[in-house]
Amino acid sequence: MVTITTAYYGADPETIAGFITQPLETAIAQSQGIDYLSSMSVSGLSTITATLKLNYDSNAALTQIQTQISSVKNQLPPQAQQPVLTVQIGQSTAAMYMGFYSDEIPNNAITDYLLRVVKPKLDAVDGVQNAEITGGRKFALRAWLDREKMAGLGIGADDVYSALAANNYLSAVGSTKGDMVAVDLVAGTDLHTLDEFRRLVVKKDGINIVYLDQVATVSMGSEDYNTNVAFSG
Repeated sequence: MVTITTAYYGADPETIAGFITQPLETAIAQSQGIDYLSSMSVSGLSTITATLKLNYDSNAALTQIQTQISSVKNQLPPQAQQPVLTVQIGQSTAAMYMGFYSDEIPNNAITDYLLRVVKPKLDAVDGVQNAEITGGRKFALRAWLDREKMAGLGIGADDVYSALAANNYLSAVGSTKGDMVAVDLVAGTDLHTLDEFRRLVVKKDGINIVYLDQVATVSMGSEDYNTNVAFSG
């Protein structure tokens, strides 16, 4: 089977179903070798599963599905993430499950360690197709907006989004060359620390400047708080 997941952070299930799942599912259905399709739309995430016909070449199916997805990418909302495709051959239940927990560090720190250290080693074991992390919580910067403060300063959620998008991006500016040396140029256009995000200018009106920490509580958290996994009770 081939699974296609597409994230659209902040969107409700109805928006996900209408603007992400439906156009992708319609396009994927035109691919050959598919026995049936199933899909699920939840807040912020669309998941489509294409179950292939018996003995059909999974690589050929993956190529066709990728082509069909590319044909409708321009129909997806611009804020949506790129669709991610994964291929699974054989049974859907994993051969082994392992649980990780700690009384000293938070779940997102555990997930970060698993992604950087544990998963690469398990993926390299002979016979392992994929070591999947279920219920992981990746690090993410969270800006918890205060509606009363925003209203008092005349700030909308779209102002915060535009400020984040305009001030946190990577820029490739090329290189400079001399007779004997060539130097790659790097522009520091992205933000790295909590303090930099907190002092992000959300709105400027003459001499009046509104910073992000004036309308939101900025902290390190997790990408998703909607899922949880229990192991052995």
